[in-house]
Amino acid sequence: MIQEGYKSGFVAIIGRPNVGKSTFLNRVIGQKIAIMSDKPQTTRNKIQGVYTTDDAQIIFIDTPGIHKPKHKLGDFMVKVAQSALQEVDLILFMVNAVEGLGRGDEFIIERLKQVQTPVFLVINKIDEVHPDDLLPLIEQYRSLHSFAEVIPISALQGNNVETLLQQIKNYLPEGPQYYPAHQVTDHPERFIIAEFIREKALHLTREEVPHSIAVVIDSIERRENSDTVYVAATIIVERDSQKGIIIGKRGQMLKEIGQRARADIEALLGSKVFLELWVKVQKDWRNKMAQLRDLGYREDEY
Repeated sequence: MIQEGYKSGFVAIIGRPNVGKSTFLNRVIGQKIAIMSDKPQTTRNKIQGVYTTDDAQIIFIDTPGIHKPKHKLGDFMVKVAQSALQEVDLILFMVNAVEGLGRGDEFIIERLKQVQTPVFLVINKIDEVHPDDLLPLIEQYRSLHSFAEVIPISALQGNNVETLLQQIKNYLPEGPQYYPAHQVTDHPERFIIAEFIREKALHLTREEVPHSIAVVIDSIERRENSDTVYVAATIIVERDSQKGIIIGKRGQMLKEIGQRARADIEALLGSKVFLELWVKVQKDWRNKMAQLRDLGYREDEY
Protein backbone atom coordinates (compact mmCIF):
# COMPACT_ATOMS: atom_id res chain seq x y z
CA MET A 1 0.00 0.00 0.00
CA ILE A 2 1.51 3.31 -1.13
CA GLN A 3 1.15 6.00 1.53
CA GLU A 4 -0.56 9.32 0.91
CA GLY A 5 1.90 11.99 -0.25
CA TYR A 6 4.19 9.42 -1.91
CA LYS A 7 6.67 11.14 -4.24
CA SER A 8 7.97 9.72 -7.51
CA GLY A 9 9.58 10.97 -10.68
CA PHE A 10 12.34 10.80 -13.27
CA VAL A 11 15.73 12.46 -12.77
CA ALA A 12 18.34 12.86 -15.52
CA ILE A 13 22.03 12.89 -14.60
CA ILE A 14 23.86 14.94 -17.19
CA GLY A 15 27.38 16.29 -17.53
CA ARG A 16 30.65 16.11 -19.38
CA PRO A 17 32.20 12.66 -19.86
CA ASN A 18 33.96 11.21 -16.83
CA VAL A 19 32.53 13.47 -14.09
CA GLY A 20 31.32 10.51 -12.02
CA LYS A 21 27.72 10.03 -13.13
CA SER A 22 27.89 6.22 -13.11
CA THR A 23 29.77 6.17 -9.79
CA PHE A 24 26.98 8.29 -8.27
CA LEU A 25 24.26 6.05 -9.70
CA ASN A 26 25.90 2.88 -8.38
CA ARG A 27 26.38 4.53 -4.96
CA VAL A 28 22.69 5.46 -4.71
CA ILE A 29 21.32 2.16 -6.00
CA GLY A 30 23.67 0.20 -3.74
CA GLN A 31 24.89 -2.16 -6.43
CA LYS A 32 26.57 -2.01 -9.77
CA ILE A 33 24.26 -1.33 -12.72
CA ALA A 34 26.29 1.27 -14.63
CA ILE A 35 29.83 0.48 -15.75
CA MET A 36 32.66 2.63 -14.48
CA SER A 37 35.93 3.44 -16.18
CA ASP A 38 38.60 6.13 -16.08
CA LYS A 39 38.07 6.49 -19.82
CA PRO A 40 35.44 9.04 -20.94
CA GLN A 41 32.27 8.15 -22.87
CA THR A 42 31.88 4.82 -21.09
CA THR A 43 28.07 5.01 -20.92
CA ARG A 44 26.42 4.69 -24.33
CA ASN A 45 22.74 4.09 -23.59
CA LYS A 46 20.44 5.57 -21.00
CA ILE A 47 20.72 3.51 -17.81
CA GLN A 48 17.69 3.63 -15.58
CA GLY A 49 18.43 3.09 -11.91
CA VAL A 50 15.51 2.81 -9.51
CA TYR A 51 15.89 4.09 -5.92
CA THR A 52 12.94 3.24 -3.67
CA THR A 53 12.20 4.22 -0.06
CA ASP A 54 9.05 4.17 2.07
CA ASP A 55 8.09 7.67 0.95
CA ALA A 56 9.49 8.01 -2.58
CA GLN A 57 10.74 6.37 -5.75
CA ILE A 58 13.37 8.13 -7.86
CA ILE A 59 14.07 6.77 -11.35
CA PHE A 60 17.52 7.96 -12.44
CA ILE A 61 18.54 8.21 -16.08
CA ASP A 62 22.32 8.15 -16.49
CA THR A 63 22.99 9.70 -19.88
CA PRO A 64 26.10 9.48 -22.06
CA GLY A 65 28.43 12.42 -21.44
CA ILE A 66 27.76 15.28 -23.85
CA HIS A 67 30.79 15.80 -26.07
CA LYS A 68 31.65 16.85 -29.61
CA PRO A 69 30.86 13.74 -31.68
CA LYS A 70 33.45 12.30 -34.07
CA HIS A 71 31.39 9.47 -35.61
CA LYS A 72 27.80 8.24 -35.89
CA LEU A 73 28.01 6.45 -32.54
CA GLY A 74 29.05 9.78 -31.01
CA ASP A 75 26.09 11.52 -32.69
CA PHE A 76 23.80 8.89 -31.23
CA MET A 77 25.24 9.30 -27.71
CA VAL A 78 24.76 13.09 -27.75
CA LYS A 79 21.17 12.77 -29.05
CA VAL A 80 20.38 10.33 -26.24
CA ALA A 81 21.74 12.73 -23.62
CA GLN A 82 19.88 15.75 -24.98
CA SER A 83 16.58 13.89 -25.38
CA ALA A 84 16.70 12.98 -21.68
CA LEU A 85 16.34 16.66 -20.76
CA GLN A 86 12.86 16.80 -22.29
CA GLU A 87 11.33 13.87 -20.45
CA VAL A 88 12.22 14.22 -16.76
CA ASP A 89 11.01 16.00 -13.61
CA LEU A 90 14.47 17.15 -12.53
CA ILE A 91 17.98 17.44 -14.01
CA LEU A 92 21.21 16.87 -12.09
CA PHE A 93 24.00 18.72 -13.90
CA MET A 94 27.10 17.03 -12.52
CA VAL A 95 30.50 18.68 -12.76
CA ASN A 96 34.01 17.72 -11.67
CA ALA A 97 35.37 19.88 -8.82
CA VAL A 98 38.95 18.97 -9.79
CA GLU A 99 38.70 20.03 -13.45
CA GLY A 100 36.53 23.11 -12.82
CA LEU A 101 34.48 25.00 -15.38
CA GLY A 102 35.29 24.00 -18.95
CA ARG A 103 34.00 24.65 -22.46
CA GLY A 104 32.09 21.39 -22.30
CA ASP A 105 30.18 22.66 -19.26
CA GLU A 106 29.35 25.92 -21.05
CA PHE A 107 28.09 23.88 -24.04
CA ILE A 108 25.75 21.91 -21.71
CA ILE A 109 24.57 25.01 -19.84
CA GLU A 110 23.46 26.58 -23.14
CA ARG A 111 21.23 23.53 -23.65
CA LEU A 112 19.94 23.68 -20.09
CA LYS A 113 18.74 27.24 -20.71
CA GLN A 114 16.34 25.83 -23.33
CA VAL A 115 14.40 23.63 -20.87
CA GLN A 116 11.89 24.53 -18.14
CA THR A 117 12.88 21.59 -15.91
CA PRO A 118 14.53 22.50 -12.55
CA VAL A 119 18.30 21.94 -12.63
CA PHE A 120 20.53 21.06 -9.65
CA LEU A 121 24.24 21.84 -9.93
CA VAL A 122 25.97 18.80 -8.38
CA ILE A 123 29.67 19.37 -7.81
CA ASN A 124 31.30 15.94 -7.56
CA LYS A 125 34.74 14.83 -6.31
CA ILE A 126 34.85 17.36 -3.45
CA ASP A 127 37.06 14.89 -1.56
CA GLU A 128 39.83 15.77 -4.05
CA VAL A 129 39.84 19.57 -3.60
CA HIS A 130 40.37 22.02 -0.72
CA PRO A 131 37.08 23.35 0.74
CA ASP A 132 38.25 26.95 0.16
CA ASP A 133 38.27 26.28 -3.60
CA LEU A 134 34.57 25.36 -3.71
CA LEU A 135 32.92 28.76 -3.22
CA PRO A 136 34.68 30.48 -6.16
CA LEU A 137 33.83 27.48 -8.33
CA ILE A 138 30.15 27.65 -7.34
CA GLU A 139 30.06 31.37 -8.14
CA GLN A 140 31.55 30.70 -11.59
CA TYR A 141 28.75 28.29 -12.46
CA ARG A 142 26.05 30.44 -10.87
CA SER A 143 27.10 33.37 -13.05
CA LEU A 144 26.15 31.30 -16.13
CA HIS A 145 22.82 29.80 -15.03
CA SER A 146 20.18 30.03 -12.32
CA PHE A 147 20.31 26.62 -10.61
CA ALA A 148 17.47 25.46 -8.38
CA GLU A 149 19.99 24.01 -5.88
CA VAL A 150 23.77 23.71 -5.63
CA ILE A 151 24.99 20.59 -3.81
CA PRO A 152 28.65 19.52 -3.49
CA ILE A 153 29.15 15.75 -3.11
CA SER A 154 31.65 12.93 -3.31
CA ALA A 155 30.00 10.04 -5.14
CA LEU A 156 33.00 7.83 -4.37
CA GLN A 157 33.08 8.54 -0.62
CA GLY A 158 29.34 9.13 -0.20
CA ASN A 159 29.74 12.66 1.23
CA ASN A 160 26.48 14.65 1.05
CA VAL A 161 24.75 12.05 -1.15
CA GLU A 162 21.91 11.61 1.38
CA THR A 163 21.39 15.40 1.45
CA LEU A 164 21.14 15.40 -2.35
CA LEU A 165 18.59 12.55 -2.31
CA GLN A 166 16.43 14.42 0.20
CA GLN A 167 16.51 17.57 -1.91
CA ILE A 168 15.53 15.55 -4.99
CA LYS A 169 12.49 14.20 -3.10
CA ASN A 170 11.49 17.76 -2.19
CA TYR A 171 11.28 18.66 -5.88
CA LEU A 172 9.44 15.56 -7.11
CA PRO A 173 5.66 15.52 -7.62
CA GLU A 174 3.35 13.14 -5.79
CA GLY A 175 2.94 10.03 -7.87
CA PRO A 176 2.79 6.23 -8.05
CA GLN A 177 5.48 3.66 -7.40
CA TYR A 178 6.39 2.83 -11.00
CA TYR A 179 8.56 -0.21 -10.21
CA PRO A 180 8.47 -2.92 -7.51
CA ALA A 181 10.49 -1.93 -4.43
CA HIS A 182 13.14 -4.63 -5.06
CA GLN A 183 13.80 -3.63 -8.69
CA VAL A 184 16.93 -1.51 -9.22
CA THR A 185 17.00 -1.13 -13.02
CA ASP A 186 14.70 -1.55 -16.02
CA HIS A 187 17.44 -3.06 -18.18
CA PRO A 188 17.33 -6.80 -18.94
CA GLU A 189 20.04 -9.15 -17.69
CA ARG A 190 21.55 -9.40 -21.19
CA PHE A 191 22.25 -5.66 -21.34
CA ILE A 192 23.91 -5.53 -17.90
CA ILE A 193 26.01 -8.63 -18.54
CA ALA A 194 27.23 -7.16 -21.84
CA GLU A 195 28.12 -3.94 -20.03
CA PHE A 196 30.10 -5.83 -17.37
CA ILE A 197 32.19 -7.53 -20.08
CA ARG A 198 32.73 -4.23 -21.89
CA GLU A 199 33.82 -2.58 -18.65
CA LYS A 200 36.54 -5.18 -18.06
CA ALA A 201 37.80 -4.78 -21.61
CA LEU A 202 37.90 -1.00 -21.09
CA HIS A 203 39.94 -1.39 -17.92
CA LEU A 204 42.44 -3.85 -19.30
CA THR A 205 43.18 -2.73 -22.87
CA ARG A 206 45.29 0.07 -24.27
CA GLU A 207 44.04 3.49 -25.44
CA GLU A 208 43.61 2.45 -29.09
CA VAL A 209 40.91 -0.11 -28.31
CA PRO A 210 38.23 1.07 -25.82
CA HIS A 211 35.79 3.05 -27.96
CA SER A 212 36.00 0.42 -30.67
CA ILE A 213 34.51 -2.22 -28.35
CA ALA A 214 30.93 -3.50 -28.33
CA VAL A 215 29.65 -6.69 -26.72
CA VAL A 216 26.88 -8.98 -27.96
CA ILE A 217 25.41 -11.68 -25.71
CA ASP A 218 24.96 -14.75 -27.91
CA SER A 219 23.20 -16.89 -25.31
CA ILE A 220 22.33 -17.20 -21.62
CA GLU A 221 21.40 -20.76 -20.74
CA ARG A 222 20.19 -22.19 -17.45
CA ARG A 223 20.47 -25.95 -17.84
CA GLU A 224 18.32 -28.42 -15.93
CA ASN A 225 19.89 -30.09 -12.89
CA SER A 226 22.75 -27.56 -12.89
CA ASP A 227 23.43 -24.59 -10.63
CA THR A 228 25.64 -23.01 -13.32
CA VAL A 229 24.48 -20.38 -15.82
CA TYR A 230 26.20 -20.67 -19.22
CA VAL A 231 26.88 -17.34 -20.95
CA ALA A 232 28.35 -16.97 -24.45
CA ALA A 233 29.33 -13.49 -25.66
CA THR A 234 31.18 -11.87 -28.55
CA ILE A 235 33.40 -8.81 -28.21
CA ILE A 236 33.21 -6.68 -31.37
CA VAL A 237 36.22 -4.60 -32.48
CA GLU A 238 36.99 -2.59 -35.64
CA ARG A 239 40.44 -3.84 -36.67
CA ASP A 240 42.45 -7.06 -36.72
CA SER A 241 45.15 -5.39 -34.59
CA GLN A 242 42.53 -4.66 -31.91
CA LYS A 243 41.41 -8.27 -31.98
CA GLY A 244 44.98 -9.28 -31.24
CA ILE A 245 45.15 -6.91 -28.28
CA ILE A 246 41.86 -8.17 -26.81
CA ILE A 247 42.92 -11.82 -27.15
CA GLY A 248 46.45 -11.13 -25.87
CA LYS A 249 49.51 -13.36 -25.85
CA ARG A 250 48.38 -16.99 -25.66
CA GLY A 251 44.84 -15.74 -24.96
CA GLN A 252 45.81 -14.26 -21.58
CA MET A 253 44.03 -10.91 -22.03
CA LEU A 254 40.74 -12.52 -23.06
CA LYS A 255 41.03 -14.92 -20.13
CA GLU A 256 41.57 -12.02 -17.70
CA ILE A 257 38.59 -10.09 -19.12
CA GLY A 258 36.47 -13.22 -18.71
CA GLN A 259 37.56 -13.92 -15.14
CA ARG A 260 36.85 -10.37 -13.97
CA ALA A 261 33.52 -10.13 -15.79
CA ARG A 262 32.42 -13.52 -14.45
CA ALA A 263 32.74 -12.30 -10.85
CA ASP A 264 30.34 -9.40 -11.52
CA ILE A 265 27.92 -11.60 -13.46
CA GLU A 266 27.84 -14.18 -10.65
CA ALA A 267 27.03 -11.41 -8.16
CA LEU A 268 24.24 -10.18 -10.45
CA LEU A 269 22.69 -13.60 -11.11
CA GLY A 270 23.37 -15.13 -7.69
CA SER A 271 24.73 -18.34 -9.20
CA LYS A 272 27.86 -19.85 -10.68
CA VAL A 273 28.62 -18.72 -14.22
CA PHE A 274 30.51 -20.37 -17.08
CA LEU A 275 31.49 -17.53 -19.42
CA GLU A 276 32.69 -18.16 -22.96
CA LEU A 277 34.08 -15.19 -24.89
CA TRP A 278 34.80 -14.74 -28.60
CA VAL A 279 36.29 -11.78 -30.48
CA LYS A 280 35.04 -10.66 -33.89
CA VAL A 281 36.13 -7.86 -36.26
CA GLN A 282 33.42 -5.64 -37.81
CA LYS A 283 35.33 -2.93 -39.66
CA ASP A 284 34.27 0.66 -38.89
CA TRP A 285 31.08 -0.49 -37.08
CA ARG A 286 30.70 2.86 -35.27
CA ASN A 287 29.97 4.65 -38.57
CA LYS A 288 27.51 2.11 -40.01
CA MET A 289 23.89 2.61 -38.99
CA ALA A 290 22.86 -0.98 -39.73
CA GLN A 291 25.56 -2.33 -37.44
CA LEU A 292 24.79 0.26 -34.77
CA ARG A 293 21.15 -0.86 -34.80
CA ASP A 294 22.17 -4.51 -34.63
CA LEU A 295 24.28 -3.71 -31.56
CA GLY A 296 21.38 -1.99 -29.80
CA TYR A 297 21.97 1.68 -30.60
CA ARG A 298 18.52 2.58 -31.94
CA GLU A 299 17.71 6.23 -32.47
CA ASP A 300 14.00 5.57 -32.87
CA GLU A 301 13.77 4.57 -29.21
CA TYR A 302 14.70 8.07 -28.02
